[in-house]
Amino acid sequence: MCAAITFPANAHGSDIYQDGWECDRGYKKVRAACAIIKVPSNGYLSAISDDGSGWVCKRGFRAVREDCVAIKIPANAHAMESTYGRGWACDRGFRMTGAQCKLVSIPEHGYLEDTGESWACERGYYRQSALCVAVSVPLHGYLNATGSDWACERGFRRTGPQCAMVPIPSNAHVDFNGDGWECDRGFTRAGVQCKPRQARSE
Repeated sequence: MCAAITFPANAHGSDIYQDGWECDRGYKKVRAACAIIKVPSNGYLSAISDDGSGWVCKRGFRAVREDCVAIKIPANAHAMESTYGRGWACDRGFRMTGAQCKLVSIPEHGYLEDTGESWACERGYYRQSALCVAVSVPLHGYLNATGSDWACERGFRRTGPQCAMVPIPSNAHVDFNGDGWECDRGFTRAGVQCKPRQARSE
């Protein structure tokens, strides 16, 4: 025999819960009844409230007991979706300093990085204090992969501010790295020379 399920006011049948019923939207279960959810100003109904209250605050507000209190947002900042921590972040081009957002000062030949909170120098320049200084590339040099320094062409090595030619003895060639040398096949290194490799005796 199947017994009829008795629903409390403001509830409807459901096969999800053991009782066979759940509260209507805008109500929450309190023992065997459905009590109305009291949503404060600047809040809205939500089933994903962390405390089970059935409501969360709108963007720019934070739950304080039974109220939604406005988050104090400084100039050049915006409210975040999450209300944890400060609840706000600086706009692009500004950096958080204490409880304020300060403008990121970008020097000539600099640009704002992807984070929007710091700057970097254009290719061909390197950062020195608050400036972008041009990279001085010597003869037989070139800008490296980062663009903030230089390297020497193959067959040259960095010596101070210059690229000096690698002195290669007879029967030798530039090595894999390009800034040194190694002996040709059949020769072996002896100091700064390459001498014929002696054949093994039988």
